[in-house]
Amino acid sequence: MIEISVNSLVRGWSRNCPRFENNTLLKNYLSLKSTCNSNCLDFSRARADDGPAYLTILIVGHLMAPLLHFTFVKWRPEPIILFLIFAVGCISLSLYLLLRIKCVIVGLQWERKMYGFKDSQ
Repeated sequence: MIEISVNSLVRGWSRNCPRFENNTLLKNYLSLKSTCNSNCLDFSRARADDGPAYLTILIVGHLMAPLLHFTFVKWRPEPIILFLIFAVGCISLSLYLLLRIKCVIVGLQWERKMYGFKDSQ
């Protein structure tokens, strides 16, 4: 069984360095810092690739599709109103989740010593 420390995942969710909580992991919206300021952890070889985008689409789709069906059946709003509400909801939820999922994946990579984190523990 794979044992994973929840601390690195929680730190990733809060967009912090997986080793210490006092430093942010991102320098821009989605770009990682090359190194951590407080502990010299090298993030240049961390690879999240398309994983955060796929997981974000999966989560947003599974949350919004049943909600869209329920809203349409229960209240029957005008199509343009329904589109506007759910378009804003999907975009805002996607933007919220995307960077957090990316940081969680980097935290998971650090925890499991994947890619460039093999010698950084």
